[in-house]
Amino acid sequence: MSVSTRTARPPAVRRPGGVLRLRRALTIVGGFVAVVGLWWLAAGFYGMPMLFPGPPDVVTQFRSVLADGSLAQAVSASLGRVAAGLVLGSLIGTLLGLLSGSSRVLEALLEPFISFFRFIPPLAWFAPILLWFGAGEPAKLTLILYTTVFVVAVNTAAGVRAVPGNKLRMAATFGARPWQTFLLVRLPASAAYILAGIRIALGNAFMTVVTAEMLGAPSGLGVIVTNGMATTNIRGVFVALITLGALGLIADRLFVALLRRFGARFGASPDVAR
Repeated sequence: MSVSTRTARPPAVRRPGGVLRLRRALTIVGGFVAVVGLWWLAAGFYGMPMLFPGPPDVVTQFRSVLADGSLAQAVSASLGRVAAGLVLGSLIGTLLGLLSGSSRVLEALLEPFISFFRFIPPLAWFAPILLWFGAGEPAKLTLILYTTVFVVAVNTAAGVRAVPGNKLRMAATFGARPWQTFLLVRLPASAAYILAGIRIALGNAFMTVVTAEMLGAPSGLGVIVTNGMATTNIRGVFVALITLGALGLIADRLFVALLRRFGARFGASPDVAR
């Protein structure tokens, strides 16, 4: 009779969800405190608050622009442009991606142009768009739309091509017509890719809005940055940049929360909603 030499492993300790959330919150707060501390030290070491303001100077500027309402006005204008450009760019990009991914002929026709234009940065179009559209809102919307449309198109086309062949064959077996296969099989199956592309495009839209608002916008966070650089009001520039980053972070977290809440029915994987 042989005696087993295996030792029983202790059961895995499962930490309560509250402990994990507390640890995550403490990690975030600790990282924030560390970054602010390093910023404070760097500003003090630089020794020129006019060019490199520290946290107290920026907080003072925050209070000033909050009190006079200029920051709220700028935030409202920038968010409106981001939302409009993102929605239009996502719609156009989804349509291009669906067309490119569903037909080899359309793929050969559209894919080279999609790949060509997505490698040209929006800043390169600054002068031509200014000449073509002037300094009005259409020019700003065009820049933001441009930076969102192609990333959504690429992701959507990849999602359409990734649809399993057995699903398409099953639809054909049951007599589905091409347009029914497109709407009922290809589109739902590629929804997770579309949503992932829109999330990336959201970041692109926030990065482009400052450039877009340099086209003679009456208000916006980009206007604060431009005026701050022109008048050496670097504290105002810091306020605009911090506000822009915070708004982008909040928008991304809201998008992820919506994916977690409703994404499962569209096939969104947990990796997209992180």
